[in-house]
Amino acid sequence: MSRRPTVAIVGRPNVGKSTLFNRLVGRRLALVDDRPGVTRDRREGDATLLGSEFRVIDTAGFETDDPQTLPGRMRAQTQAAVAEADAALFLIDARAGVTPLDEEVARWLREADTPVILVANKAEGRAGESGMYEAFALGFGEPVALSAEHGEGVADLHEALLPFIDDDDADDGMEEIQPDGDAPLKLAIVGRPNAGKSTLVNRLLGEERLITGPEAGITRDSIAVDWEWQGRAVRLIDTAGLRRRAKVDDKLEKLSAADALHAVDFAEVVVLLLDATRGLEAQDLRIADRVLEEGRALVIALNKWDVAENGSGLLQGVRAALDEGLSQVRGVPLLTVSAATGKGLDRLLEVAFEVREAWSRRVATGELNRWFEGAIERNPPPAPGGKRIKLRYLTQARVRPPSFVLFGTRVDQLPNSYQRYLLNGIRRDLGFGAVPVRLTLRAPKNPFGNR
Repeated sequence: MSRRPTVAIVGRPNVGKSTLFNRLVGRRLALVDDRPGVTRDRREGDATLLGSEFRVIDTAGFETDDPQTLPGRMRAQTQAAVAEADAALFLIDARAGVTPLDEEVARWLREADTPVILVANKAEGRAGESGMYEAFALGFGEPVALSAEHGEGVADLHEALLPFIDDDDADDGMEEIQPDGDAPLKLAIVGRPNAGKSTLVNRLLGEERLITGPEAGITRDSIAVDWEWQGRAVRLIDTAGLRRRAKVDDKLEKLSAADALHAVDFAEVVVLLLDATRGLEAQDLRIADRVLEEGRALVIALNKWDVAENGSGLLQGVRAALDEGLSQVRGVPLLTVSAATGKGLDRLLEVAFEVREAWSRRVATGELNRWFEGAIERNPPPAPGGKRIKLRYLTQARVRPPSFVLFGTRVDQLPNSYQRYLLNGIRRDLGFGAVPVRLTLRAPKNPFGNR
């Protein structure tokens, strides 16, 4: 039986943690009172939220007392709950605003490896407006506005929790934050006609599973084959050759091309296979760009390397052309293989698993904040027109592809060059390598401003 996702509710005393716990489990399991400190032990229950099921842990209010005291021992229980959870709901009281103890809890959570969702409880009415805005200062991005007592904001809470509690393949493309490393690698092989895609798949499988031949365009449908490589599950997807659109006039070929692009959307890693006897062509760059736009991890393989001429010069030329043509993601893995002889194919699979791991990576909140502060200190943002752009927080919104949200004032005037500086640093310093990383700019807003 698979482990059910777990969510811990944390925060200082009397912010409504037990009220939220009772609402999620659908019955009054936890005692609720206006006095702080009613909850002492961890309390667990089965929660259901808009059809999603998970375990929820109600924790004691976070205190800063000595570890040997009762509040100190209660804090240790809270820390243990967060350590075992898939996500933590950090509750604050929107009416009271951000307190020094809230800031202390935030500092502790930033050091934890557990993803944090900031929730501003008691946000109903105008009394919670100022607290909502203050919440941005805690460094966890835009808070979820909630009223645990009245049930307002549960849809927004569900949306924020969904990447952490949904085990199924959601239609919106969101994935588990900590994906299962044993899950099959969804690997699509794409490229121009006659680059050797089906031959490559047959060589990997060790059988003539797919029809091959000198004629271009034999493969029409995207063919998926479940397979194992060195004990690791792989779902191989061979696709139809992709020609330049102006040269595609046959209806069947158009459908085949559309099917190939659809296969890219459902892959995790895409191998763009090049014909080494023809080098890199403009259509190859267009295919690569499409893969990166879709947020898939990309590996490029030069096939027919066993018959290529001037291999060293060819490899250097292709590398230079890729770095220039795919400037948004430099350093995409470039490998040499031979589908005919099998040379280089094990290395190709090794790299595919490595880039999937980077593509699925989530940076701990504390590590991300430390890196962000250092990046700004080394290279402060510009001041167009003499007016300073203030960058406040950077949060990782999701994985697969890694996506970050940058909060600040006047971010609409942040130059593209500075955004590239941040993206390149994230890839270089935080372990993402050459996978596509997305950055969204957002100015803090008051969610009750239109009321």
